[in-house]
Amino acid sequence: MTEKKELLFDQFPPVSTEEWRAKVEADLKGAPFEKKLVWRTNEGFNVQPMYRAEDIAGLKTTDSLPGEFPYVRGTRTDNDWFARQDIIASSPEEANRIALDVLNKGVTSLGFSIKEASEEELKTLLAGIKIDAVELNFNVCPKKALPFAALLVDYIKAEGAENTFVGSIDFNPFRKALKHGTAFPGDIAAMAAELLDTVKGVPGLKVLSVDSVMLSNAGAYIYQELGYALAWGAEWMTMLTEKGIDPAEVAARIKFNMGVSSNYFMEIAKFRSARMLWAQIVKQYGVADELCKMAVHAETSRFNQTVYDAYVNLLRSQTECMSAALAGVDSITVTPFDTPYKTPDEFSERIARNQQFLLKEESHLDKVVDPAGGSYYVETLTVAIAEQAWKVFLGVEEEGGFLAQINNGAIQKVIRETSEKRHTDVARRKEILLGTNQFPNINEMAAEKIVNDGACGCGCGHSHGEENNGEGLPVARAASDFEALRLATEAASNRPKVFMLTIGNLAMRLARAQFSTNFFGCAGYEIIDNLGFDTVQQGVDAALEKGADVVVLCSSDDEYAELAPEAFKYLDGRAEFVVAGAPACMEDLKAVGIKDFVHVRCNVLDVLRDFNARLLK
Repeated sequence: MTEKKELLFDQFPPVSTEEWRAKVEADLKGAPFEKKLVWRTNEGFNVQPMYRAEDIAGLKTTDSLPGEFPYVRGTRTDNDWFARQDIIASSPEEANRIALDVLNKGVTSLGFSIKEASEEELKTLLAGIKIDAVELNFNVCPKKALPFAALLVDYIKAEGAENTFVGSIDFNPFRKALKHGTAFPGDIAAMAAELLDTVKGVPGLKVLSVDSVMLSNAGAYIYQELGYALAWGAEWMTMLTEKGIDPAEVAARIKFNMGVSSNYFMEIAKFRSARMLWAQIVKQYGVADELCKMAVHAETSRFNQTVYDAYVNLLRSQTECMSAALAGVDSITVTPFDTPYKTPDEFSERIARNQQFLLKEESHLDKVVDPAGGSYYVETLTVAIAEQAWKVFLGVEEEGGFLAQINNGAIQKVIRETSEKRHTDVARRKEILLGTNQFPNINEMAAEKIVNDGACGCGCGHSHGEENNGEGLPVARAASDFEALRLATEAASNRPKVFMLTIGNLAMRLARAQFSTNFFGCAGYEIIDNLGFDTVQQGVDAALEKGADVVVLCSSDDEYAELAPEAFKYLDGRAEFVVAGAPACMEDLKAVGIKDFVHVRCNVLDVLRDFNARLLK
């Protein structure tokens, strides 16, 4: 058999790209190829409907193996990542109890929030934990980072784990400027230099944080998060090498904490691009290839989490976790699905852990390295995202570097503009949040389950639900506007009723009733659907009998010219009247007094806000 190997499909003649393109255009029957099938991404480049070997023929991303510089295919020859859980507790004793419990349930990485930075607190937190068998990460106020680092190093040495310890201290003095728009009141470079000197005896302890998950949770696009993360890392390199510290030592202490959104293939490509670009940056400081590796932790998004239909958050975080795992990150935190409205409980934390374990134990994603390598699509995305992120990086460097740009608010301003654009896209359904702005669970009530004040409870020091002073990063999730709309409906003494007056062409009335049900359901209104009526008078009478506040006429464009004026006149202001669609006769209908139309080009949020203003008491 080995002597008779045949190439798969070699009995078929090769087909050129031009032939494929001609076939596609023939099937489009005159519709423009570029408009119908080419996707313009938020990342600033086009995605084609098909890719072939010729698309990656000149790319350098396929020239290396996993574990080889520039690490586009991974920094290791295996893919066994740390499964991390951040411990939420009110005391060190409780944190220790929870940590010991989850370690017995498969967690291999812990995140602790440090409050007092005392020897007693540290010993209590770590009691009974084998520190050389688990990754340990500590979130601490920047001003307390140095004394805490000294305590931790002493503890590690006392345990004899100097050469086996793996973990991090989240020293992030940049957070103040990013979060509040005000510069950190201290000499960051001097503090960081002293911190490096303190931890030099523990090579596995990373202390210089690049926390771009803050940008991701604020709504940044993928290329923006990556570009700014690279600039952030380069700021550490430049700042500390200028103080005479060996660049190899600086590079070895940097840890990237990055977000991961539901844009599945883009996120896989982002992490591949990140490793490749970071290796190139560090290399310029004269560092050996081995020390050009990026240490990266991934955290699933909070920006796209929702309060309504919250179990959909599980679907989002599962694909996000999968993107990070396939991309070969070092560790992953899955954000519990109930984070937007309460402090995660034992159930939601268990589910979040198990999401990672499913990918490891049942899908075996930890058994294969860079499965996306060689994919025409992913390789092309990797290079395209790298190019866009590199432009962001160069722009920051040209304007004085990352620290200068956050201290003057330039980066926060860009992210605020991006967040505003994304909220508008959600309002217009250009960006879909299942269960919120598309296919909502109409009868769900959520007000009673909201038990927190917007703080995430994760110990990260961030507020994920309340607005800041307007100078820092935005904190509103993508769903927040629609949630405010529905909560207003819940709080009102009357829940508006929307009646579907379906008449005429069967296919069109059904399609438009479904669209309108989905549309008004986003505000939490009660929907009354119908099989159809023979006359508009029957439909209007039935609507009024049901106590409808809104009557939506659902029919075909051709029939609207006659049916809409008749229904509008017969209703005579006894309820709001809406036409489903944007018919050619729209101007004629407006001329008789009909002013409300719902269709795919509407800003759904603005329309529903207008109806709330009219209907709620």
